[in-house]
Amino acid sequence: MSTEEQQDRLLRWVERVAAFCVEEWGLPPITGRILGWLMICDPAEQSAGQIAEVIQASRASLTSNMRFLTAIGLVKKVRRPGDRVSYYRIEDDAWQKVIQRKLESLSAFGEIADEGLDIAGGEGHRTERIKAAHNSLTWLQNLAARHPLRR
Repeated sequence: MSTEEQQDRLLRWVERVAAFCVEEWGLPPITGRILGWLMICDPAEQSAGQIAEVIQASRASLTSNMRFLTAIGLVKKVRRPGDRVSYYRIEDDAWQKVIQRKLESLSAFGEIADEGLDIAGGEGHRTERIKAAHNSLTWLQNLAARHPLRR
């Protein structure tokens, strides 16, 4: 496979990651492209300029998205001694953090469902709808407790 074909294949994969991030998490496409690129790039640490060039993003848009990804702990800013350029890499535990946050948000909704069961009075169709949500969330919490994430 030629270098150009390999690069095209990498960029198609990055676009698949971006599409997933848009469809499943409601993130902007550029955020998904950054994550995708940082997952597959070599070397693992890339400057903002390198990332912007590869994913064809403006520096301004890239900067705000990098700030967001760094703030939520998925991307790490790295400095090299004697180099004034900042580099970025995906955190080693980025996906563990994503899953943990999802589980925590579902747990929080479980508490809301508990309150809904109290309000609904324990009988009738509305109680059954809330119980269905509650039971699914309880199942997921139990599954996560039995199978903790490992690196």
